[in-house]
Amino acid sequence: MQNRKTDRPRPEDNLGLVHLCANRFRNRGIAYEDLYSAGCEGLVKAANAFDTERGVQFSTYAVPVILGEIRRLFRESGTVHVSRGLRELAMKVQQIREASLKESGIDPPLSVLAEKTGTTPEEVSMALCAVSPAVSLTSSDDEEGQIDIAVESPDEKISDSLALHQVMNLLEPKDRLLLELRYYHNMTQVKTAEKLGMTQVQVSRREKKLLLYLRQELLR
Repeated sequence: MQNRKTDRPRPEDNLGLVHLCANRFRNRGIAYEDLYSAGCEGLVKAANAFDTERGVQFSTYAVPVILGEIRRLFRESGTVHVSRGLRELAMKVQQIREASLKESGIDPPLSVLAEKTGTTPEEVSMALCAVSPAVSLTSSDDEEGQIDIAVESPDEKISDSLALHQVMNLLEPKDRLLLELRYYHNMTQVKTAEKLGMTQVQVSRREKKLLLYLRQELLR
C-alpha cells in the first residue's frame, strides 16, 4: 500500500508554476521578488492540502491557490491592476449593453455579448468583474454610527472564475459542452438535449451530477 504523504508533490519540484503565475503580474506595482514569495506560499499550501487520490493533476490544483496568494498580496497592499485588454473588452461590453438597453430595454446575456465582441462568455464575465468597483455597503445607525459590510472584491471573482475554468477543463468534452449550453448560452434542457442527441431527462440527470462534481472540486 502506497504512503499518500510520500506520494505528494514536493514544492521545490514545482517552482516553475510560481514563476509562471508571478510573471502574469510583473510591472504592476509590486516587486517580482514579493510576487514570487507570495506564490511560493501558495505552492506550499497547495502541496500540503493536495490529495493524490483526487485524480487531478497537481498543477491544475495548485495554480488557483498560487494565484490566490498573489492576489491577496495586491489586496493587502491596495494595489490592484486590471490589464489593458480587460479594460478595453469591458468598455466594449458596456457600450453594447447600454445600446441594447436603450433600444429594447433588454440586458443581453453573456452569450450574446461574447458573440458581438468575438470572445467567450467567460472572458466577458472576467472583464466585467475586473472593472467592477470594490465597494463597501454601509448601513448607518444613530447610536452605533456607520457599519461596513464586506463585499467580494473583483480579484476574488476573477480567482473564482479561473478556478472554475480549471475544473471545467477536467470534464469530458460532451459534459463541458452540456454545461456551456445550459449556463453560458442559456439554453433550456430541451434545447440542450436536441443539440447533444439526448433526452431531456438524461440532460437533467447528467447536469445534476456535473454540478455536484464541480461544487465538490471547487470546495476542496
